[in-house]
Amino acid sequence: MTDDANFEDMPLEVLAETESYAILLGQDMEGEPVYNIELGSITLHLFEDEWSELVELIGKVPR
Repeated sequence: MTDDANFEDMPLEVLAETESYAILLGQDMEGEPVYNIELGSITLHLFEDEWSELVELIGKVPR
């Protein structure tokens, strides 16, 4: 498992944000993309394959 301190120091690019939520993209120490999903006081750190699976899952949710 990756140390959370490594995520705190990475430069982040804002991909999308609303008043309450944000999705940011950074890289881990080895240069692998890491998607940071900020949901209020919770932040999820997802690697590219995890991010892709989450996007696919959300796409299956009926409105």
